[in-house]
Amino acid sequence: MSAIRIITDTDSSLPFQVADDWGIIQVPITVHFGEEVFKTGEEMDDVQTFTRIDREGELPTTSAPSPGNFAEAYQRAFAEGADQVICFTVSGEVSATYKAALAGKEIIKDGNVTVMDTKSLSMGQGYMVLEAAKLAGQGKEPREIIAGAEEVRGRTHLFAALSTLKYMAMSGRVGHLTAGMANLLSIKPILSIQDGKLDLLEKVRTKGKSWQRVIELVDHEVGKKQIEKMSLLHVNALEDAKAFETQIRDQIKCPEKIPYYELTPGLSVHAGSGLVGVTFVVAK
Repeated sequence: MSAIRIITDTDSSLPFQVADDWGIIQVPITVHFGEEVFKTGEEMDDVQTFTRIDREGELPTTSAPSPGNFAEAYQRAFAEGADQVICFTVSGEVSATYKAALAGKEIIKDGNVTVMDTKSLSMGQGYMVLEAAKLAGQGKEPREIIAGAEEVRGRTHLFAALSTLKYMAMSGRVGHLTAGMANLLSIKPILSIQDGKLDLLEKVRTKGKSWQRVIELVDHEVGKKQIEKMSLLHVNALEDAKAFETQIRDQIKCPEKIPYYELTPGLSVHAGSGLVGVTFVVAK
């Protein structure tokens, strides 16, 4: 039986401790404030990121790991006893990470490495990675691991409510006038994963109504089935996430334990502080 190691990047929103518990190696997305470069999760979290953004009035840029970063992760996995590696990256629609992971494979030519584009992000990606790690631990073959991860993707949904368009205006994704009017009218856009991207689904007035709409969207996707697993996402908004948990538990039968995860800077820089969302996997 071959030993298969799972690798991913930090756009999976998986805390390093969770990844470590499953033997998953994470390659950090980097955040750039001018000439300063920080590794997501290791050197920069959402709170630190937005504290600095609000102080300096400018957004940082983010970049995919280099091919060399992935090559180092592959070599580490083999050095620690792996015979094969499967790397699951954030969607190629939002990042050059997938291409970098493929290029990293070419650097170590003699290694047995498979690179998969999850066509997802955040915990949509994270749940695929966790499923892959579970199946690898059960001794499944690579094709079974990949098929299992892709099957989970088909049952996974993500909905999130933005707190403000301020940060999207700073990035140029929306105009400052549009963002100002949205804030004036208390418009809270709702995001979901669409074709491998975190895209605007609809716009709702006020935070309370946007949270309620997210819950309605969750209820619609669950239907008469049950929720197998669920996590709450937030960007620098833990207390809001706790309040949202109370609200969703009042209306939907949720798993007993719902962990809280940061979106992480590789993604949160583009969504903005205050986001609250939910990722869940519908039972078969």
